[in-house]
Amino acid sequence: YSAPFQRLVYPLPREGGLGVHFTRDVYDKCKFGPDIEWIDDIDYTMNPARVRSFYEAIREYWPGLQDGALRPAFTGIRPKLINEAGDTDEPGATTDFVFQTESQHGAVGLVHLFGFESPGLTSSLAVAEYVADFLE
Repeated sequence: YSAPFQRLVYPLPREGGLGVHFTRDVYDKCKFGPDIEWIDDIDYTMNPARVRSFYEAIREYWPGLQDGALRPAFTGIRPKLINEAGDTDEPGATTDFVFQTESQHGAVGLVHLFGFESPGLTSSLAVAEYVADFLE
């Protein structure tokens, strides 16, 4: 089964995320996602209850997608600095970027970057220069 797209597909963004988009990896494998699901505890198991909504999101730009054509690849946790409602009154919540360096976490050569929504980290030379200064 092959996707009918040769280029990236990014639907209009949804509340809390970019929507389920289409990309090809360096091995020319088709990938759909990510999707967003707010969770209370870290859990990397695939939630089967999300399958239907995932298909529905993709069918907005690929109506011919057949049930059962997709298979799960992986799950992950994307850290957010605000909650689902957009509140910033919780401890640690902020609408700004957060940089954590060795002085905060103790790991030499590691810089954590939080609060960057796509395509923030892939499109900002200024952020790259700022991080490079930490690593020098």
